[in-house]
Amino acid sequence: MSDFIPNREDALVLLKKYNQKPGLIRHALAVEAVMAHFAQKFEEDPEKWRVVGLVHDLDYEQFPDEHCHKCVELFQEHGWPEDYIRAVISHGWGICTDVEPRTRLERTLYAIDELTGLVASAALVRPSKSILDLKTKSVKKKFKDKAFAAGVDREVIKKGAERLDMDLSDLITEVIAGMQPVADSIGLRGDIPDPAA
Repeated sequence: MSDFIPNREDALVLLKKYNQKPGLIRHALAVEAVMAHFAQKFEEDPEKWRVVGLVHDLDYEQFPDEHCHKCVELFQEHGWPEDYIRAVISHGWGICTDVEPRTRLERTLYAIDELTGLVASAALVRPSKSILDLKTKSVKKKFKDKAFAAGVDREVIKKGAERLDMDLSDLITEVIAGMQPVADSIGLRGDIPDPAA
């Protein structure tokens, strides 16, 4: 049994070993930020939540047909702990795995993964192309429009909100808040100037 506890640097190295597409890296960074945001909100371990968020799609670029299955092997090769592996594969529950998200970490990842994609898409169609002035009601409107970001599974988001005992609007608000601090690294600052610049 390994005593290895992966940190963010370990996660980033592993992510970049198997993923090169900028869109997938941005998605990983968005999910990481939102997971850290929720960890603080729920008074959980932000480092662990951040790490799980960063590597949740580890096998997606190279092994899309084995998503959430191939990563088990990849994590085990690198000595990752079982609870981290279980958390990652549980986000595919009902889609590509039968591992049900049970812990708060697992339920949060399941709820926010698809939603970060919808939020990013909603930000990109704004005049500013920015997440910094994105409002919950705009995302809610896009959520109802099934033709918008059609690849986003609305049912997973709804089930995820229920499993967290959160109203959909509140979940969207928290996801936006989690993504805003990393607007630059996920390509969603748009044309809103950086006040620190």
